[in-house]
Amino acid sequence: MSGARAAAPRTDPAEVERLTRRGLRLAQLTVAYNVVEGVVAIIAGVLAGLVSVIGFGIDSGIESIAAVLVGLRLAARLRHGEADERKERLTLRLVAITFFLLAGYVTVEGIRSLVAGETPERSPLAVGLLVASLVVMPLLAEAKRRVGVALADPLILADAAETRICVLLSVSTLTGLVVFALTGAGWVDAVAGFVIAAFAVHEGREAWEGKLAHDHDHDDHDHDDHDHRKAAIDG
Repeated sequence: MSGARAAAPRTDPAEVERLTRRGLRLAQLTVAYNVVEGVVAIIAGVLAGLVSVIGFGIDSGIESIAAVLVGLRLAARLRHGEADERKERLTLRLVAITFFLLAGYVTVEGIRSLVAGETPERSPLAVGLLVASLVVMPLLAEAKRRVGVALADPLILADAAETRICVLLSVSTLTGLVVFALTGAGWVDAVAGFVIAAFAVHEGREAWEGKLAHDHDHDDHDHDDHDHRKAAIDG
């Protein structure tokens, strides 16, 4: 979580509600952007035969699912209700399976392209999309982080971490495309795909263990602060 620790939670109910609504809007914006990003990436990847770009697009869909989960929980808090923890755990495990499927897909396709000696085409559309993501996603991640710190909210902070992972994937994929464009080394795309697979396995393990909704860098005191913040909303 970039080493930042959550500050003391806001106790003013009106301010807590305002920040929670901002967190909800950011989650909704994440879903909207990632859906468009994912569709464009998959189209560009299929047209150019770029495994890493297809994997990036699928990952955008997975990021959207995580943001939907966050949005549903924040909406439930604003309605003074509680999310169904059993259904949420089930959903997280379904997300985990999707991560593992993503990892398997890009790994198999990467190996196949290496063995077959396939050479992908250059894709200005994919490069433009990745550059746009490198501009938009860091801003979105930082906005989420600020809301999460202000509320001492591990759920929003975890969502910010998900968005930062999307930034890392953008860097990895774009690096592979640039190196390929400069050198013509087709194997670079497959290697970039393997990097995405590693990220997907990591995220999948965290989803399976139910850690997507928790901030690993917070101690028990921070979780107590989170409980106080929830009480402020309910009050």
